[in-house]
Amino acid sequence: MVHRILIVTAVAAEADSVAAGLGHDTPDTAWEPVPLPGDLTLRRRADGVDLLVGGVGPAAVAAATGTALACAALAGAGSGAPYDLVVSAGIAGGFAPHAPIGTVVVSAAIVAADLGAETPDGYLAVEELGFGRSAHPVPHSLTGPLAAALDAGGRPHTVAPVLTVSTVTGTAGRAAELAGRHPTAAAEAMEGFGVAEAAAAHGVPVVEIRAVSNAVGPRDRAAWRIGEALDSLRRAFALLSPALVGRSPTAHTVLANPTTSVEAK
Repeated sequence: MVHRILIVTAVAAEADSVAAGLGHDTPDTAWEPVPLPGDLTLRRRADGVDLLVGGVGPAAVAAATGTALACAALAGAGSGAPYDLVVSAGIAGGFAPHAPIGTVVVSAAIVAADLGAETPDGYLAVEELGFGRSAHPVPHSLTGPLAAALDAGGRPHTVAPVLTVSTVTGTAGRAAELAGRHPTAAAEAMEGFGVAEAAAAHGVPVVEIRAVSNAVGPRDRAAWRIGEALDSLRRAFALLSPALVGRSPTAHTVLANPTTSVEAK
């Protein structure tokens, strides 16, 4: 059986790194462009991997991911779920000391860190307001085999919550606020929760995989290591390719329990 996986990034540079990692033993011509509505284009491989540049921020990427999932569902009507897994991938800021630059973060949960309300008594998540959800837990049955593949390849990594924000943190005060509210979080990015919401709407499990390019905190572009993070992302997906694509027994473990990963609390 060929597993179908949708990998979504924000920008083309991230998608290129993922493609280079997954294609380490496959010619570039194996990627076929597939047009989608909304001026979107998938890259598709014959082994069941689709790669999509979905845009920056949770709204844009949720719309793009939803479009890809809906098109796949229509094309595969009557034949079961068209995708077995959705992956949000890219680079991110890392929270010290959990995730230094170059670390790969596999999401234990995908958390919308600013989806709620400020009150005189502090921040209230959307659940506390009585509306919706702000987190998608990711089960160990999904994260465990991915972490094991990274560990076997010697790639520095951690399994921890990844925060989604609409405004990237740029001050020490904001970093401390987020770390206080989410003390186990390892990374901050802008797309994971949007991807997770779209995946959940279609009943498809989701995980976020990030390579750290900078520390969350005061905005210091001179300290960013984007090239290093993109290379770390490439190396991570080279290690994860057998587990994700289905060329080893690990893939069957990763995709064994698809319903639990879309539960949210």
